[in-house]
Amino acid sequence: MQSFDEMFNTYFGRVYRFALELTRSTDQAEDITQHTFFRALEKIDTFEGRSDVGTWLCSIAKNEY
Repeated sequence: MQSFDEMFNTYFGRVYRFALELTRSTDQAEDITQHTFFRALEKIDTFEGRSDVGTWLCSIAKNEY
């Protein structure tokens, strides 16, 4: 598993673009992306690796939406 910093740098753009697709609002997409990574940091110990990290983050973003 990569460090949180590496995960953030690798997946930030993907999560932001996904949130932007959902909301069509840059402000909302930024908020959702921020909340997504905050939740991911809180729940990193529960990630079991059964899916791609990006998929996991996008499902958190969808729930945040």
